[in-house]
Amino acid sequence: MSPLHAHIPSLPTAEVIRRALSEFQIAVIDQQVTQIQQYIKTLLAWNDKVNLTAIRDPSEILYRHFCDSMYAAQAVPIRNGRLADIGSGGGFPGLPLKILVPELEVFLVESNVKKATFLAEVIRDMRLEGARVLVSRYEELSEELTPLDFVCSRALGEFAAFLSWAGSRELAAQKAVLWLGGRDIDEVRAIGGWSWHEPVTIPHSLRRYLLIGDRIEQSPQL
Repeated sequence: MSPLHAHIPSLPTAEVIRRALSEFQIAVIDQQVTQIQQYIKTLLAWNDKVNLTAIRDPSEILYRHFCDSMYAAQAVPIRNGRLADIGSGGGFPGLPLKILVPELEVFLVESNVKKATFLAEVIRDMRLEGARVLVSRYEELSEELTPLDFVCSRALGEFAAFLSWAGSRELAAQKAVLWLGGRDIDEVRAIGGWSWHEPVTIPHSLRRYLLIGDRIEQSPQL
């Protein structure tokens, strides 16, 4: 066994994965269960060398990263289309959503080269078609991503700058999907250019919400 794969905790069983996801109203097939297990294994193997998540317990990773990410497919909902995950880090929410909705076309935007290398490895290991890593700051991208149905972020601050970019004429993302703490909701809803839905409480969380916004079409300039 290579050092990279040593000392990896036991992975959640198929039964544990199905039960956890069912608490988020998510059903999966056998292939998706296997992909989740494989992803967790790779994440843990890389995590000591590349800081991908502070969470080390596989069961907590399942709930906090996979269930939390996949819940957007129910809440938004997300069934197909083109999605950009900005500041993807360890691949959340983009890759869990890709596993759950295979027809979704996903762009993982990550400026950290080591993290981007990990994301490319996961995509290759799981043979995910229609998933691409872009090693870049999001502000430098536009035509590489368009047209976009969904722009997502779980761990990005600077909300005003991000939403201005996402709603710009150049990018024109149709929906913004944000994972937020309760104290950030009012700040984000005050940002113009978006029509915000009521926050959706994420199951098993007292302080985490999904906030979904529809881009307000800009009037043509005279």
